[in-house]
Amino acid sequence: MSLNPTTTPRQQTLALGIDALPIAVLGAGPVGLAAAAKLIERGLPYFILEGGDRVGANLLDYGHVRLFSPWQYNIDPTMARLLGPTGWTAPDPDALPLAGEVAARVLQPFAELPQVASVLHLRTRVISVSREGFDKVKSAGRERAPFVIRAERDGQVLELRARAVIDATGTWNTPNPVGASGLAAVGERAASDRIFYGIPDVLGAQRSRYAGKKTLVVGAGHSAANALLALAELAKQETRTTLAWSVRSPVLTRVFGGGDADALPARGALGSSLRRLRDAGGLEFSAGLRITEIREDGGKLLIAGVDADGRPQHVSDIDQIVCATGQRPDLSLTGELRVKLDPWLESNEALGPLIDPNLHSCGTVRPHGHRELAHPEPGLYTVGVKSYGRAPTFLMATGFEQVRSVVAAIAGDLEAADRVELDLPETGVCSVAGSTTEGLGDGACCGGPAKADSSACCVLDEQKKAAGQAGCGCGDAKRAARGRPSPTAAAAACGN
Repeated sequence: MSLNPTTTPRQQTLALGIDALPIAVLGAGPVGLAAAAKLIERGLPYFILEGGDRVGANLLDYGHVRLFSPWQYNIDPTMARLLGPTGWTAPDPDALPLAGEVAARVLQPFAELPQVASVLHLRTRVISVSREGFDKVKSAGRERAPFVIRAERDGQVLELRARAVIDATGTWNTPNPVGASGLAAVGERAASDRIFYGIPDVLGAQRSRYAGKKTLVVGAGHSAANALLALAELAKQETRTTLAWSVRSPVLTRVFGGGDADALPARGALGSSLRRLRDAGGLEFSAGLRITEIREDGGKLLIAGVDADGRPQHVSDIDQIVCATGQRPDLSLTGELRVKLDPWLESNEALGPLIDPNLHSCGTVRPHGHRELAHPEPGLYTVGVKSYGRAPTFLMATGFEQVRSVVAAIAGDLEAADRVELDLPETGVCSVAGSTTEGLGDGACCGGPAKADSSACCVLDEQKKAAGQAGCGCGDAKRAARGRPSPTAAAAACGN
């Protein structure tokens, strides 16, 4: 992507200025392509790098799964506007799509638009991003140096230059391990041929892998719920198919969700169906199991660990494991850039206190934009599910609002960039104790996420601050600056 093959990139940059360079969008999933749509609308040059051989590659990896959010939350409005003149028609906004349908009915048609296809580079895996001529330490003149994106395509290493970088690479390809310590359990790698990370197509392409077998699902989120419900259906159809479920949390308030109180009915129904399956004895259930070891035992797998009190536990006679313990961001891409992350979630720092599952399990976070998504590295923005780091419950619509704000900021339109243009559906559950500490605190957090106040953790906190009061306690800015409160302290403060 050289501007002039007879001059060096450094000479090109000096001659034209960094502002003449395009914006790099990393990742061609829903949020990355939404960023492209915003860039097109504002007339800014850009290119997209995608490691997969198709757009929406991560969505296609679990394309058989029906999403709990309807189409209205899964189509970026700018993409829809750009597709309109082609004769494209939007699906029923209230219908629930399969993940693969989002890729096929929205992302692929958008990628075929000439203004997208000409700058979309598939099978191009980003290796690293840095500043030309600058390592992480050097400061003077740093903001005037272009970004250098090093990528690999067809075995060849490429270097591309950009004035800004929108990192929408997601987290799907870096799953968390089965092991509860954040590291692979002892024996996990040796058993890798019997572990599936993600959501297998139990009733379709991978049916034979699970039919007539005993499968352990590890995890407490929506991915685990989808896998368990599919396995339960398979057990009705195939004799000798059994299932087991282990979660690290001893209490399951967040796992089962808000039920009828959830603003997304399908999300609430997913948790309710899982609760009924557990209560009906349709699976072997281990609450509070923290897995430490996986070992071969007479042709089967023995899963060993401890409970919350350190007592030994195990699950035996396992044929297959589905690991649905979430994902984490790949931080190696920006190792030579100055990034500011939450120290334990690895999310964008400003989002950490709002989404920390140690303190609360609200399924949504207030709308946010370029200020929360920027880093000390000028021109670098982390968006999409990667901006949440290791925290769960990201909604696609959140990412669409993120890139609207980020692209407006890159274009210099700070009025639009600072505007809030999104109202997210609430989950119906917002407790101060999260996935690993649930049950250690009591009391309910304050009725859902804050709508606008960046210092507020929830609706009640926001309302109290607006009335000139101290707030409910969870979102106290001074406390957040010193370090987050313990779950028990948060429980005592929230809901005053």
